[in-house]
Amino acid sequence: MAGLTPAQDRVYQFVKGYVGRHGHAPSYEEIRINLGFKSLNAVAKHLKQLEERGYLRSPWKNRKRALEVVSLGTGVGAVPFLGVVAAGAPIEAVEISESIEVPDDFLGQGANFALRVKGDSMIDDGIRDGDILIVTRQPRAENGQTVVALVNGESTVKKFYHHESQIELRPANENMKPILVAAGEVEIVGVVMGLLRNYRRGFH
Repeated sequence: MAGLTPAQDRVYQFVKGYVGRHGHAPSYEEIRINLGFKSLNAVAKHLKQLEERGYLRSPWKNRKRALEVVSLGTGVGAVPFLGVVAAGAPIEAVEISESIEVPDDFLGQGANFALRVKGDSMIDDGIRDGDILIVTRQPRAENGQTVVALVNGESTVKKFYHHESQIELRPANENMKPILVAAGEVEIVGVVMGLLRNYRRGFH
């Protein structure tokens, strides 16, 4: 499954199948024996990573007890991958006929798409060069939201601020200056809803 290491995918598929057959989750020991892990700590590590990625949910009250409640996440949806967006000077986004799988929790209402970040102007907000942004299409944004915007036809990702007749697209990098343009020269493409790091290596 996209976004998971081979070991994480094996654990996820085993837990998913076990819950489907038995109506409850397997114990750590059952996972360890069936998948050949050397320790329960290794099992706990993979389950915690799956929870953090949205594939599993668990109360995690005691890692060495059988998992009493594991709700598989709300699902995974495919969103179109539309190329590269600048976290620096605006560049043109190039449409690519690809899609990626994203946990439903990452998606907003309406149409969603993914873009790969180029540049480091948003690095202070944790958005790094090469990250994949999950964006919900909408023509408006609130002040302070991180948006994908078109400036004179070129795309960029910045924080959005509306100042009367001007739009400020503010970087999250103290070494870079904001972009200030007339409101009529900016088109909001969408609002950033989530971020995936090293989610899929096939995109360049």
